[in-house]
Amino acid sequence: MSIISRGKDLIAENQKNLKNPADYLLALDIGTEYVKALIAKKGKNTLKIVGVGKAHEAPTNMYSGAIADIEGVAQTCEEALAKAEEMAGVRASEVVIGIAGELIKGNTASIKYRRADASRPITDAEMEKIIKQVQQRAGERARREVAIETNNKDVEVRLINSALVSLRIDGYKVSNPIGFKGKEVVVQIYTAFAPLVHISAIERVCDELQLDLVTVAVEPFAVCRACLGDEVESNFSGIVMDIGGGTTDIAVVDDGGVEGTKMFSIGGRSFTHQIAQKLGLSFEDAEKLKLLSESPKMKPEIRKKFDAAIERNLDVWQSGVELAIEEFDQMETLPNQIFLCGGGAGLAAIPELLATGDWYKELPFSRRPIVNLIDPETIEGIENDTDRELDHTFITAMGLLRVGMDTLAGTPENGSLRAKLAKLLRS
Repeated sequence: MSIISRGKDLIAENQKNLKNPADYLLALDIGTEYVKALIAKKGKNTLKIVGVGKAHEAPTNMYSGAIADIEGVAQTCEEALAKAEEMAGVRASEVVIGIAGELIKGNTASIKYRRADASRPITDAEMEKIIKQVQQRAGERARREVAIETNNKDVEVRLINSALVSLRIDGYKVSNPIGFKGKEVVVQIYTAFAPLVHISAIERVCDELQLDLVTVAVEPFAVCRACLGDEVESNFSGIVMDIGGGTTDIAVVDDGGVEGTKMFSIGGRSFTHQIAQKLGLSFEDAEKLKLLSESPKMKPEIRKKFDAAIERNLDVWQSGVELAIEEFDQMETLPNQIFLCGGGAGLAAIPELLATGDWYKELPFSRRPIVNLIDPETIEGIENDTDRELDHTFITAMGLLRVGMDTLAGTPENGSLRAKLAKLLRS
């Protein structure tokens, strides 16, 4: 079915059922292996998922988590969208899309700002100035890093997400600085930047699908938003790992603040390649075998080769995790809980390694971390109103819905800094 004809059919259906597309929000999780689409009805305090779609990507559509074939990705998105729209009986026009890949730079930047007049209360305008300085500094750092990695000194980057980590006035931690007096303001803000070429590819896909792009969200940041829920002053702490087909995305959250996001190009697809090579299978057959890895029917001789292939790749993946987490050197102690999502998290060897291996001993953990898959039913403020059971592979899409609502509606006004400055942080 073409996009135009699908649109006409659904518009007629919308009119018949008196459904207003503006009441719905679409999340597109464009992964290396699959595109996942969720359509949710907007509510005052909740999002109700009314449509679910999933479609398999062609092998050449994505590379290291980024779009490599715009037309191919658009076609896969159309397939996933058609399934979600048929289930929902409505075509949402507003969409939020996730972005991932090694060139996405998400870090916590801080700035020490000395005020000329310590007796004057801090104003909104002054805080806006401070935040702009932090974002500008972070943007320059991100551009330098991407320029080195791409060997392109003229590369352009764009701010994707920004969130408050902490704020202190003369060494005293505050949640809302407006009205306080003091000499020194120290602000820590998480910022994520992406190369403009990646953003342009996403915008082109939206044009092809005739969708209005609300925002683009760094995927591990979106997963964190799903975990944080509606609580503006959440004290959630943990390491979030989204193990996709092409990348593993890691985010560290401490006391409700996103400390940073790191990504490396090893995901479920690399395990499949190792299985294919070790057992002499096609990629497709190796993927099927991987999905059936827990089956007791696997022959012993196949099991031995399968386990050897997994073990070989697991060592490389573990090294990537250690290197990524080492970069969070601003933290004296890492959170002792790890939350997993994404298709790769379903490979039993991965959570087993994290839960029982000695990999954590050279890192600043106070004790062995506790490892859990993220359960969609525990995500606050997002309800599944369909008969389709959602698992940990849909967590990223649920987080994208949350980021989309943050962008459309802003954080509820309750007097906190995160509430008053939410719009500034997203600008």
